[in-house]
Amino acid sequence: MTEKKSFYITTPIYYPSGKLHIGNATTTIACDVLARYKRLMGYDTFYLTGLDEHGQKIQTKAEEAGMTPQAYVDGMAVGVKELWKKLDISYDKFIRTTDDYHESVVADVFEKLLAQGDIYLGEYSGWYSVSDEEFFTESQLTEVFRDENGEVIGGIAPSGHQVELVSEESYFFKLSKYQKHLEAFFKAYPDFISPSSRMNEMIKNFIEPGLEDLAVSRTTFTWGVPIKSNPKHVVYVWIDALLNYATALGYGQGDTTKFEKFWTGQTEVKSWTDESGKVWDFKIASSVNHMVAKDILRFHSIYWPIILMALDLPLPNRLIAHGWFVMQDGKMSKSKGNVVYPEMLVERFGLDPLRYYLMRSLPVGSDGTFTPEDYVGRINYELANDLGNLLNRTVAMINKYFDGQVPNLSTGSTEFDEDLQAVAGQAIADYHKYMDLVDYPRALDAVWSLIARTNKYIDETAPWVLAKDEAQKDNLASVMAHLAESLRVVANLIAPFMMTTANAITEQLGLGAIASIENLTFGQFPEGVRVVAKGTPIFPRLDMDEEIAYIKEQMAAGKSAAEKEWAPEEVELTLNKPEIKFEEFEKTEIRVAEVIDCQKVEGSDKLLLFRLDAGDAEHRQILSGIANFYPNPEELIGLKVQIVANLKPRKMMKKYVSQGMILSAEHDANLTLLTVDSSVPNGSVIG
Repeated sequence: MTEKKSFYITTPIYYPSGKLHIGNATTTIACDVLARYKRLMGYDTFYLTGLDEHGQKIQTKAEEAGMTPQAYVDGMAVGVKELWKKLDISYDKFIRTTDDYHESVVADVFEKLLAQGDIYLGEYSGWYSVSDEEFFTESQLTEVFRDENGEVIGGIAPSGHQVELVSEESYFFKLSKYQKHLEAFFKAYPDFISPSSRMNEMIKNFIEPGLEDLAVSRTTFTWGVPIKSNPKHVVYVWIDALLNYATALGYGQGDTTKFEKFWTGQTEVKSWTDESGKVWDFKIASSVNHMVAKDILRFHSIYWPIILMALDLPLPNRLIAHGWFVMQDGKMSKSKGNVVYPEMLVERFGLDPLRYYLMRSLPVGSDGTFTPEDYVGRINYELANDLGNLLNRTVAMINKYFDGQVPNLSTGSTEFDEDLQAVAGQAIADYHKYMDLVDYPRALDAVWSLIARTNKYIDETAPWVLAKDEAQKDNLASVMAHLAESLRVVANLIAPFMMTTANAITEQLGLGAIASIENLTFGQFPEGVRVVAKGTPIFPRLDMDEEIAYIKEQMAAGKSAAEKEWAPEEVELTLNKPEIKFEEFEKTEIRVAEVIDCQKVEGSDKLLLFRLDAGDAEHRQILSGIANFYPNPEELIGLKVQIVANLKPRKMMKKYVSQGMILSAEHDANLTLLTVDSSVPNGSVIG
């Protein structure tokens, strides 16, 4: 008996700093589809997912919630597992970077790299995004903020998140040492990243400018894996996180059976000869496949291969980078009221429509756009009309014309049978081709080409006409057999995407659950099978207007929930500034405050509403009439400003409170907020 080929597929491990949305669900479902497909094709498959639980952002989130970081991530892990269960994710292991075995291996790997000279101790000073857990050079920032003297005091990372200046002792990983190795690897293995456009992005944006050594430790927070030889440092979260793909299989532990089976057991060598004649050989783990969204491709295509090179481990076979689902008004955002959560769609419409929509609607190599209209439309037209109606008609006609028994395929014939069979054969071939390319939209297009041809076949053969002529009984039998067989093929092909629907189709056709599609061909319908006496619609038609309105209402409700996370108190503000004596001014307390959030005040053209950390037990809010000078208030988030902290709270517009005053300088017709260096602690008194 031939031993099964191994196949290892991983999602990125998700950062549990907030509720997961359909973007996270897309990656996880996409990996699930691939895992199910490989199992049905006879592969011994291992599917890994999990959570990336360390880092400054998690520590901050936990502190804000009044919890320990461990308690915080424990709760988040429960919620994520419940979501994956709801989405029918067939993972084989759920790893958490707080798992003891993982932390132990991470610490050991760091010491190994340190001992062999790939890591060294130095000093880091640069821009850091807490949200991204990533360092940036000034040239990488999409926007920079400057003070009155033109000095850079902050900026925006490519992700849109704020950065802060960090200066601290840090360990560095010698990425520069491996630059030529990585370049040679990309040339030896040009198909490593798919689609190919993503490979070009990595080469142009990161390889050609030259790799800089990477800061791989932090001392400004403690929630991470301590470095054994210098415990005041914790391991940089991306080094910690990337190693999960190996530790989950047992790398660095006592039992390495799975690691040998799914990683090192199917190693091949790729070679490339450079201009000087030097041959570069690379070990490739042909069974290892990672899937990520495009925003974290750099970590997986540059950092991860170099880490593996340094550890002398085979490199992954494939790195699949997909785009995002965006909305018509841009990226999903709670404040915009356009975030879509998978639970809502599953509870309202069922699981399989969500899985189908996400996999059919995200083009390879680019972003997809989610709209309520498109979502409901695909359910009605493609699932209910095209597929559901085909099944309903077929089961009903077999019951009506042949008492529920599916005729033999070789009984009789029509002039349209051969073309239907040819379309089915081409659909199967195209489907496998595109599934291997992880091009799900085209794979499903291939399936729907067969569905469309089968629906047309009904119109061409007109079974209701054949049924009126006893001489056409055998030809009618051929039509019913071809319809049943087409549906059997369709059910097998959609099984990785919609297992519940696939098995519902085979059940109505009188067949068992789908166990394999490895040798699927048209013409394998077993003899003597009876369909169900009365089929149940697998996708009832929806009221378009009603369901579109429902989705929009749920999105709006999400926005309201986001706004309630910081709801202004109902107090009054007055902006009059009465004359005061010097003795009164001495009572004024001016403090440093960091802008945590800033937004326009509804109903006012002048006011901005700030949420600030001024060293108090809770954040305070201040209204300031500077909207005309700062039309994009989100630019102010992260700045450290000066505030009068001991003003009595004042009301404005009957529902807002201002707990202080932000200081600014007016010059000519302009106004500039007075800021301080980002290194000054929040709450510091200015005097």
